[in-house]
Amino acid sequence: MGTEGTYDSQREQGGQGADDAGARWLGRPSGSHAGAARVPRPASPPPPMPALPPRPPAAAFDARHWLRAHRADAEPGLWRYGHRPRTPGTSEEVPTRALVVGAVISVACGIFVWAVWSTDYIAVQRLPLKLFTPSDWWRGEPGQSARTAGAVYNSLFAALLIYFCGRLGNWPALYRRLVLDRPQPGRALGAAVSGLLVVWIVLATDLLPFFYAILHALVPMSVLRGDPEVAAVLGVAIHVLIATALLWPFARTGGWLEFFRKPAPEVVAPPEAGPEPGEDPAGWPRLRAAGQPGAADRLAAEVAGGRMNDVDCARIGHAWSRVEAGALAPGVFVDGVMKQGAAACLHPSGDRDLPVRAAGHDLLTAQVKVGVYAEHPRNPPARRGAGAALDPSVLGTSLLAVGPHGSDRTRRLVRPLAESLSLQALAGQAAVVVVSAEGVELGPESSYDVVVKIGDPDSVHDLDLYGGITDPDEAAMLLSEAFTGDLPDVDSRRAAVTLGQLIGPFNAAHGRFPSPPELRELLDGGREALDLLRAGLHPEEHRAYLREVDARERHLGTSADLGAVLADRVALLDRPAFSAFFDTRGRSRPFSLRALEHPVRVRIVLPERSHPEAARVLTRLVFAQFVSSVGARRDASLFAALVLDDAASAVTTDSVRAVQRLRQLNAGAVLAVRSLDDVGPHLHAALLGAVGCLMSFPGITTWEGKRFAEAWGKEWVETREVAQHTVFADQPFTRALHALRKLVTGKAVTTDAVTVRQVERERWSASELAYAVPAGHAVLSLTTVRGEHAPPLLVRLDG
Repeated sequence: MGTEGTYDSQREQGGQGADDAGARWLGRPSGSHAGAARVPRPASPPPPMPALPPRPPAAAFDARHWLRAHRADAEPGLWRYGHRPRTPGTSEEVPTRALVVGAVISVACGIFVWAVWSTDYIAVQRLPLKLFTPSDWWRGEPGQSARTAGAVYNSLFAALLIYFCGRLGNWPALYRRLVLDRPQPGRALGAAVSGLLVVWIVLATDLLPFFYAILHALVPMSVLRGDPEVAAVLGVAIHVLIATALLWPFARTGGWLEFFRKPAPEVVAPPEAGPEPGEDPAGWPRLRAAGQPGAADRLAAEVAGGRMNDVDCARIGHAWSRVEAGALAPGVFVDGVMKQGAAACLHPSGDRDLPVRAAGHDLLTAQVKVGVYAEHPRNPPARRGAGAALDPSVLGTSLLAVGPHGSDRTRRLVRPLAESLSLQALAGQAAVVVVSAEGVELGPESSYDVVVKIGDPDSVHDLDLYGGITDPDEAAMLLSEAFTGDLPDVDSRRAAVTLGQLIGPFNAAHGRFPSPPELRELLDGGREALDLLRAGLHPEEHRAYLREVDARERHLGTSADLGAVLADRVALLDRPAFSAFFDTRGRSRPFSLRALEHPVRVRIVLPERSHPEAARVLTRLVFAQFVSSVGARRDASLFAALVLDDAASAVTTDSVRAVQRLRQLNAGAVLAVRSLDDVGPHLHAALLGAVGCLMSFPGITTWEGKRFAEAWGKEWVETREVAQHTVFADQPFTRALHALRKLVTGKAVTTDAVTVRQVERERWSASELAYAVPAGHAVLSLTTVRGEHAPPLLVRLDG
């Protein structure tokens, strides 16, 4: 059961057995290269199912909460985990600066109006009060009743003034922005500052005299006019009561009690009653609906006990999907779950997680979070602040990322993608091949099943030069793409014919394909090498191959002969540093990309610093082998991905055509390049049109930005044009005012004429892509395999 649902698909579909499939994982496919000896693998029992490593309580993974979390049905590129769409009312937020300026202006206006009101400057301001009170109160010297009524009247006006200024200055929004939305202790401190400011304004300006009138009515006048010390104490008490009443709302909203209260000892609450088992994702309702309550109960107990992580949940859920599809026997699945629990359907490596995670992942949706959509005018309001994510549905159309190394493209894009695909491989859902130069940080080596370090004598695995192919003509086509794909003056088809005239006869004579030294000797050895090859062929059995050798001999020395060009390219791999690599005699452990039918994690390290030309040839070779391997898969249920940290050398005419075919093969490529100038100019338009996802990092040039702007096209936008016209006054007084205004401001008096119209404008211009994209950001556009599109939006990658 440990490998059920991962590498044993051949056995279930009536193909070769499990032993043969195991040999194919790290070596050549069985039956390839007739007569070649396969490296014997020591027989050893399967590794025991490892338990989930213990984690500290602070970092414990709550699988139950993770399974129950809300996942929105969002558009392409949106992080679905916990995503809540913005409501239309809150989509456009007023800037904080505008809120502060509006509040200050409204406070100043309120203080000015109250100052005018307090001086009784307006003759009729007390007319409503006198209409609703007895006329005897206002004859002669006003008595206590008149003063109390006046205080109440002024307090009502003050309350109306505060309400009006608060609405005018949008005080609630400012208080919510500066105080309520902040975490403690900033929330308590902001509420305290706001409350003290209000108390100072009220006490300093006598803004609410109603308080004083009530308190003076409760305290006898004889007490206030008696002992001065008693009167002073009562005055202080009155001010304290008023201040307390004003500070109470701020104390409630600022959470002062919770802030100063000592944390109570943690009380373990009884577990809450969750949803019904048939509705709770943590109760595995799919298994219950299929009549497997025992397996569902076992898995639910593993989740409740904290013995499952997200990889376990995704892996077992995918295995059950294979049961529903008929690719796995239900009895085998249930037996494994009942015996092994969370360790059922384990990946052959025995890993249940990666040693290190550098990004946020959600394996239920197969998404990796690469950043947050920035608060930028070019981004729709509904997207601002939402997470940006990538998943196989968009990677299936391939991704091209352009940006120099200074933009930290590898750390913020390539590594999260490689990490996400490795996690999906552990869950049995994907196969990934990561290609990079030495020294590039793409996670520890223990995160991969196979690590091929070409040119490193300590490398455990070798790279199969022919990719596990048995057809000599197909092998010749792959090698011709690798050796001559970057040469615009050389026809790769003619090069494939030249190589096929040598590889086919050599394979017939020796039962294997030639190694780089042998292939170089055949290309550069002249007629002596061909005579030696002809001597190993049977005149009757290998008559067709003898004709190939004769045709090759006739082309020697002609103007159409590509032997010298191919020999020079093969010489790049025929170096002393590669003497232990590309072996075809069965003396090493070559890795073949035909293993992409299994959820394998592969890292290929190229000698970029010591042998840059050889690294470029190998990059094209790996890309060609990847396309050939995914096209030859019998089981295309796994998503196959090729991640190239530097893909400039792999972009050729044939590879651009191949990228377009990957989306129908459930595969995709991530192509990261430093600059479009590293790619042939004749391939720019074809490359940008072949991939479905484009990503532009800071640091590109304007002519590169022009290519992106053309690929992204234009959109209709509403523009406002403002024309200023000078105002000519006819009246003398108006002219004098205009002259005075011009003398003070230095500008003539003008009026604005606004014109609003719809125009077609580039989504992102070349200059904006070159100079307006901030550091740590990128412009990303996406396309899914179903044809859904997401426009180019600005993403903050460190979000």
